[in-house]
Amino acid sequence: MISIPISSTFIPLICTFIAILACIYASYTDLKRGIIANKLTFPLIGLGIALNSINAFLTGNLMILVYTLLFTGTIFVLGYIFWKLGAWAGGDVKMFTALAALLPLQPVLISYNIIGYSLPVMANYPFPFTVIINSILSILPFLLIFVFYIVYTEKRELLGELISPVKEYQKNFLLALVVTSAITIALYITHIFALQILILILILTYILTMVISKIPNRIKAIVVSILTVYSLFQNFKVTLMGIIVIFISITIIEILKKLLTSVNREALQDDHSVDDLKEGMIMAHGLYEKDDKVYFDIEGIMSKFKKASKTGDLSSITAPKGKILLGTLAAGLTEKDIELLKELVTENKLKDNIRVKRGVPFAPSIFIGLLISLFIGDLAYIFFQLIEILV
Repeated sequence: MISIPISSTFIPLICTFIAILACIYASYTDLKRGIIANKLTFPLIGLGIALNSINAFLTGNLMILVYTLLFTGTIFVLGYIFWKLGAWAGGDVKMFTALAALLPLQPVLISYNIIGYSLPVMANYPFPFTVIINSILSILPFLLIFVFYIVYTEKRELLGELISPVKEYQKNFLLALVVTSAITIALYITHIFALQILILILILTYILTMVISKIPNRIKAIVVSILTVYSLFQNFKVTLMGIIVIFISITIIEILKKLLTSVNREALQDDHSVDDLKEGMIMAHGLYEKDDKVYFDIEGIMSKFKKASKTGDLSSITAPKGKILLGTLAAGLTEKDIELLKELVTENKLKDNIRVKRGVPFAPSIFIGLLISLFIGDLAYIFFQLIEILV
């Protein structure tokens, strides 16, 4: 981590306060109108450079200004590359650039300990990269909340599918008993060989769960019953609590899987007539042309892999799709793309029913990522430290 002694903390605190307020406003506009306005980001970039220039002058440390300019430029170039690749929208790039200009170095707001560990955890790379990493990692929890909100407010017909894991409680309870049996065997094996390492126990538990699940039902029932009774006899309270926790965890995981797969697809995709299409809308599926036919590649890559693994036929993955006409990049449709779609519909090569992704606002994830960076630290760095401890 780059650390520069700063005698005055006033300007870094002001920059932090401005960054938090800016992220709150950007989250509001992104949720409300789907944009992060230039009138917000451009002034922030200038303000960040100006404030850090003043800070460099007051502290007599020119490197503050050097790092401000260096990191701001680096983040903009990196963001521009992601924008060209279609991974980020233009507003996201400018927001990250503005945060780099405001906070090129990690401000020390608070310092505290949890179970002997000092927080926030600072990485060995510049603070703006920590903000980006944490923002990307924050997409998942925000996406889950966003999808659930869409389902509850606009597409309630998906609620039945979303809560289906709750209705399948018998299946989930049986799996909880299987996992409990696997844990019992794993703990017994590691105890015998004096290899009670958490990561090893987890790997063994996973393998044994897969093995027990493949056993014929009658034999499985006997094995699971014996192991569960044995575990209850050894430690009734811990085993019972373990079964309950595993059962609840399995149910929650199944609901999350629904949120991230089938429910996600339906909640975050809408059908539009070509006349209703607007610039910036993102196609749900890539449009290809092959053998004088135009088609949407509806099948996802994961379903293709599953199909190939079951049939042994890799053609669905390796076969050329044809000439790509329109992609699914975050930059969205252009006026030229919309004209092409209208032309294809007029020529009856496409149905007048174009599936479009509902854009997921990224600004709230940037806001969450900034808060995590300021008060907890670099999540990726923390994760790798935990892996080192476990291994």
